[in-house]
Amino acid sequence: MTDKIELQSRLAFWKSALEKLQNAYLALIDGNVKSYRIDDRELTRFDLPELHDEIETAQNNVDELTALLGNQRPRKAFGVIPRDF
Repeated sequence: MTDKIELQSRLAFWKSALEKLQNAYLALIDGNVKSYRIDDRELTRFDLPELHDEIETAQNNVDELTALLGNQRPRKAFGVIPRDF
């Protein structure tokens, strides 16, 4: 398990990435710009679905790291199989 300093560093990274992705998404949605640049990537309106997926991934990472820093367990996925007896 990683230490608290490493988790805080990762959380800061994902929060920064999330903010940049959200700014790009909003700028492209508003239609004020034809393209948007994040560091070395140039995005257009055609990249909105991909950008939306990246935002969801970043949000999930921020939520998971916040939970880990709050001493909560990470979420576990499980399935339910209904049975007819």
